[in-house]
Amino acid sequence: MKKNLVLIFLFFSTIVFSQKDFQGMAVYESKTSMGEFNDRMKGNKDITPEMQKMIEERMKKMFEKTFILNFDKSTSIYKEEEKLDAPGQNQGGFRMMTSMMGGGGTYFKNIKEKKYTVDKEFMGKEFLVKDSLKIYNWQMTGETRQIGGYNCFKAIAIVPTNPSDFRNFRMKKNDEEKKEEVKADEKEKKTNFMDGFEMPKEITITAWYTPEIPVSQGPEGYWGLPGLILEINDGKTTILCSKIVLNPKDRVEIKAPTTGKEISQKEYDETVMKKMEELREMGAGQGGRRMEFRGR
Repeated sequence: MKKNLVLIFLFFSTIVFSQKDFQGMAVYESKTSMGEFNDRMKGNKDITPEMQKMIEERMKKMFEKTFILNFDKSTSIYKEEEKLDAPGQNQGGFRMMTSMMGGGGTYFKNIKEKKYTVDKEFMGKEFLVKDSLKIYNWQMTGETRQIGGYNCFKAIAIVPTNPSDFRNFRMKKNDEEKKEEVKADEKEKKTNFMDGFEMPKEITITAWYTPEIPVSQGPEGYWGLPGLILEINDGKTTILCSKIVLNPKDRVEIKAPTTGKEISQKEYDETVMKKMEELREMGAGQGGRRMEFRGR
């Protein structure tokens, strides 16, 4: 009986996904662990408890977001769910941080052409990042679980980190031990908040995908598996699908964004890292005076 039900399900699935105008919609909830940042703030004497509470609340809103993925058999657009900004959340600094943590803009993927386009805003300047999709060497583990009623399979991949993605920062190992070794005459010297963090060279990606929705799509830039990715985790950030609608009544036009200065991913990363280094030096040497972006 169970075997017959599986065959019936596969039969109807084949009909649904073979439709020429097939389209789907998936809702994803993204959460990034803030434990290391909170610990770092608690050890910073320059940050009062009131400031820490305010920063934690704002960081939580930036680290917990809802995204919508609209997809067909070969293309998709992934965009943050539109909602009213809370007071102060639309300020320049927080817009910049949002962009660096996977928020803002529209992420378009064309898996047939293996290309992507994403529009980003950084320090008041709009960029249109266009490049080839990252190739993931997925390793199938054989593990299974259910997500939202769909049978999912686990796959892992080790990838180089994206230097312009703030979510990839990790607290430096043995940071507390290094602090104890600081010379007495240097203890009063101010250090930058981010000096205690580093960017790892690579991270492990864990994905759960379902062959029951046979499209090689997923949230953000993730793709390349024989089924829709319903959950992805990079060690700190988890993106989990909370809702799926196949062939929705309200169809969305899936097309690439066009606004912004066209740039490659490497060029964008270099631009972000250069400006972040300038901000870091300014914060350490001049108390964080405002800096304006100047285009090249």
